Amino acid sequence: MCTAATYKTKDFYFGRTLDYEFSYGDEIAITPRNYPINFRHTKALDNHYAIMGMAYVVGEYPLYYDAINEKGLGMAGLNFVGNAMYQEVKENETNVAQFEFIMWILAQYSNVDEAREALSHMNLVATPFSEQLPSAQLHWIIADEKSSITVECMADGLHIYDNPVGVLTNNPPFDQQMFMLNNYMNLSPKQPENKFSKDLDFNAYSRGMGALGLPGDLSSASRFAKVAFTKMNSVSGDGEEESVSQFFHILGSVDQQRGCCEVEEGKYEITIYTSCCNATKGIYYYTTYNNHQITAVDMHREKLDGDKLVRYPLITGEQINYQN
Repeated sequence: MCTAATYKTKDFYFGRTLDYEFSYGDEIAITPRNYPINFRHTKALDNHYAIMGMAYVVGEYPLYYDAINEKGLGMAGLNFVGNAMYQEVKENETNVAQFEFIMWILAQYSNVDEAREALSHMNLVATPFSEQLPSAQLHWIIADEKSSITVECMADGLHIYDNPVGVLTNNPPFDQQMFMLNNYMNLSPKQPENKFSKDLDFNAYSRGMGALGLPGDLSSASRFAKVAFTKMNSVSGDGEEESVSQFFHILGSVDQQRGCCEVEEGKYEITIYTSCCNATKGIYYYTTYNNHQITAVDMHREKLDGDKLVRYPLITGEQINYQN
């Protein structure tokens, strides 16, 4: 499963964890402005906004998991198995296949308001990329420095929700996740006061008891509450290193360790990678399960007016800095 979050200091940050039992061969892909993007049911784009993100690249086509564009808009797709249901292709409508949804949004729109308007006349369809790669059951978070939305396509149609916490995990549907945050309204980063009874003398025997009751398991509902609480109470300086470090700590609160989530005999879900994009500056930072040293790719160091995909394989081996 996965967790996505936003964070704002001086700049705007956007990222996610990808939690799964195996990797498809993920890499950083930069789609420059003049890379031709062909869509299955709507007109191609020969020039567009530059895009950078984590992708599984098939035949020079980047299947993005999460990405930002040069205007500061970010988008990520997360598993929504059992609830996601896409539409049939309809004539005289803008039909967009699930696998090209991130490219379709980020190539053309510069902020959440523009994306929301485009969604009002878009039909999200189940056309697969290939027989070997059927449509994934996903929902999405789209965010800029001012706001974020969640997009879910279900049996009863397309739902677009304001996302005031800037967080997304998996099931249940987003409106239910937000409702369940009511269960945690009494949590605080401060030590608790005794409201149980004035006749009992309680002892706050440990620090951090204001957050007593915050879930710590790996279920998607628990991760939603954990990251929402962590992010909404997060404090850091507004410099780049402080902001990036804090963002990784926010998502690190739901990091998945091998052995704790068995999906079948001998196979375990782990946090394959964690990303943090400075969407303001166009920098993609990441760590992997076996490499906690932060690696960065800056899209503005590439020729963004080019027409060839730029690819960087992930550095997955542990990088240890010896001090002696």
